[in-house]
Amino acid sequence: MSDDFKRVESHDCPMSTCAAPAGSPCRTGKGKVAIQYHTARFRLVPQLAKTLSVPTPGVRKPGSAWTELPRPVCADAEPVGHVRLGYARASTARQSLDAQLDSLSEAGVTRIFSEKISTRAAKRPELEAAVKLAGEIRSSGVAVTLVVHEHKRLGRGIELAMLAEELRASDVGLEFLTGELKGSHDPSGIVFTVLAAMSGMEREYIRDRTLDGHESARKRGKTIGGAGVTDEDMLSMALHLRDQEMSLRDIAKRLVITAGTKKGQHPSPATVMRMLREHDEKVATAASS
Repeated sequence: MSDDFKRVESHDCPMSTCAAPAGSPCRTGKGKVAIQYHTARFRLVPQLAKTLSVPTPGVRKPGSAWTELPRPVCADAEPVGHVRLGYARASTARQSLDAQLDSLSEAGVTRIFSEKISTRAAKRPELEAAVKLAGEIRSSGVAVTLVVHEHKRLGRGIELAMLAEELRASDVGLEFLTGELKGSHDPSGIVFTVLAAMSGMEREYIRDRTLDGHESARKRGKTIGGAGVTDEDMLSMALHLRDQEMSLRDIAKRLVITAGTKKGQHPSPATVMRMLREHDEKVATAASS
């Protein structure tokens, strides 16, 4: 859906028969939501001045009874009030959320989103819901802070940095109650992004050191971490499951080793990750040659 309607609705409609305030769609003389914005209104937007018409989007329900919607918040307006939303996460169903929930409650959080899901999962519904609500509250003119027990509950490295950028775009603050990133982080600054990048350095260092060790072992003729248990059928199934955005742990549970001493068992998530990475490296090499 085009964002043109947002630009149009940033202005009051100058038509005396409409006079819709900023934030609301245009209205007809019969009190219905107009099918399109009045020409005098969308021509207030330089980019749309020569446009013949600007349709009212479905989200505004053209043809329905017109009601005034909240006015957009002025960029320079001071926030009114402050809401603290919390997020708690555990990686497995066996892990307890009690400690995180207690610390968030003590920190004055008014609503807590929680889930038991791996940080490697492509989608984390409760986190997405928390970020969405935070953005909606902030757009109404209220200051919002997303409070988390520790940054590891959100992710590390690039995942954490990307989330920080999403919160920054919505002007939502972020606070960690403990850990190396403990404290409040202002979305208007660069401190959090820098700290998030630094927090990922440890993971990258460990990964590089591990890969170096694997490469050294291979040169000495050693088999590393079950590399021999994979085959083409397993790779094909793993690629199919990855396309469905399943986590490595869930993919591993769907695969079965067909030969060797581990026949009938599931490969480890680490083995699946290595198999997929080696496949991706081969594809990239073939594409560049």
